[in-house]
Amino acid sequence: MQLNTIKPAAGSKHAKRRVGRGIGSGLGKTAGRGHKGQKSRAGGYHKVGFEGGQMPLQRRLPKRGFKSQSLKYNGQVTLTDLQRLGLDEVDLLALKSAGLVGQMVKTVKVIKSGELSNKVVLKGLIATAGAKAVIEAAGGSIA
Repeated sequence: MQLNTIKPAAGSKHAKRRVGRGIGSGLGKTAGRGHKGQKSRAGGYHKVGFEGGQMPLQRRLPKRGFKSQSLKYNGQVTLTDLQRLGLDEVDLLALKSAGLVGQMVKTVKVIKSGELSNKVVLKGLIATAGAKAVIEAAGGSIA
């Protein structure tokens, strides 16, 4: 390869559209802007969502709901999941490798749903008051 043989990839370079250069070009006279009006003028345009003074759609529709961006970093696990897991010590890494929580999750809360009979030690996890009572009744603990 030499510097004088280098060429751009095929189709990457194309001529800029030249408007207002006569009838034969197909883009003469109005230069593809149609006739009259704000959009045909130089420098004349409007902001995104502008509907000519009519109340815009985003303001006509009611506002409703809120979705927290921090939710994707929170996960929850039930007592049934812990029972099925069958581990003595449960931490965030064990839950991720078992596929019980997503890979982006940073904090996990154990909720009281289902039964737990085997002893489980939770490390670095949060538990609800009801779940904590069930875990301690089964001989486990929350560290």
